[in-house]
Amino acid sequence: MRVKVRHKQPNSKMCFVCGLHNRFGLKSSFYELEDGQLLAIFQPADEHQGYPGRLHGGIAATILDETIGRAIMLTHADNIWGVTVDFSMKLRKPVPIDGEIRVLARIVSESTRSFQGEGEILLADGRVAVAGKGRYLKMDIDKIADFDHQGEEWLVVERPDDPEFVEL
Repeated sequence: MRVKVRHKQPNSKMCFVCGLHNRFGLKSSFYELEDGQLLAIFQPADEHQGYPGRLHGGIAATILDETIGRAIMLTHADNIWGVTVDFSMKLRKPVPIDGEIRVLARIVSESTRSFQGEGEILLADGRVAVAGKGRYLKMDIDKIADFDHQGEEWLVVERPDDPEFVEL
């Protein structure tokens, strides 16, 4: 299924997941899709493996949790973030680190103060390798941390390889 990319979400400077200057980080890009899902894309490095050639399970949990938590930004201003209350995942298949990794997430229910979401890490052939779900508080970033948008370089960085459409 071909889905249009609606918007690209910001990256930061040093976040482990989206920080573009974190030399050990994932440097993930996040794309809001027309179908209401959030897509994360990253290219793992050798430092992200557990078993040789396989994504570490903790890294899988990290990218799933971040992508589900960011899904709230699809419908709220970028000052509302998801703070993890509960998160679980099922590892179904090993995730190779020799290519691009895609993560899909969506909100499944929402109240005024919290939301529940789910997501999955997909293999190149579209099969689900890891599935996750969680419950998150909706919080204003100013209540979470002293966040300097300019100092943290919280901005959308356009790249020539940013997709207009994705195949799911």
